[in-house]
Amino acid sequence: MEETAKKTVTETWLSKHRFQYKGATRHPFILSIRNGSVNFSSFKRWLGQDYIFVRSFVPFAASILMKSCKESSDESDMEVILGGMASLNDEINWFKQQASKFHVSLTSVVPQNANVRYCKFLENLMSSEIEYPVAITAFWAIEAVYQESFAHCLEEGNKIPQELQATCERWGNAGFGAYCRSLRDIVDRCLQNASQEVISKAEVFFLSVVEHEVEFWNMSNGEASV
Repeated sequence: MEETAKKTVTETWLSKHRFQYKGATRHPFILSIRNGSVNFSSFKRWLGQDYIFVRSFVPFAASILMKSCKESSDESDMEVILGGMASLNDEINWFKQQASKFHVSLTSVVPQNANVRYCKFLENLMSSEIEYPVAITAFWAIEAVYQESFAHCLEEGNKIPQELQATCERWGNAGFGAYCRSLRDIVDRCLQNASQEVISKAEVFFLSVVEHEVEFWNMSNGEASV
């Protein structure tokens, strides 16, 4: 009888915190896109706020790349992260195009409290005191929540409004899914030999990302957070 493979750290977390994680990847806002009941004012609010967030995500991604160069034992980490960074310029341009399409003035968007807190969270993660395994964990979690959320929208039986099809395909596509799996592999490899202190710290930041994502979706639906 074959020995059961030991769970990876991320598998353990996703099982242990499945309720919280599902709250982020199956949020009512995401489900409303999937079933076609989405309020377009909510989508426009999300669009403007996420544009602000992505602009804060760029320097965070750059800091991850720097940490990988200094601290990673595997050179392929840099290639994976760099591949993700290369798409961020396209992503910013995509937001601008969508904003024009939906008549959203990006220069007039005021960051809401949940967004301000999330961007501050990214800024804190850029500190040199944050270990690479911890930072890459948060980086993976942010990308994975989006990928799994929008991939769910694309699953069979969806009623996505035609206007939002491109949005779902942007993050729900198989290529982005493969990229997220590569990030997850990096996280598991980094944590495999990490100290218990670092693993525990990474888990806290993983949960923080999930909480911030839920607040971000809530904000899109007009639910203010203070």
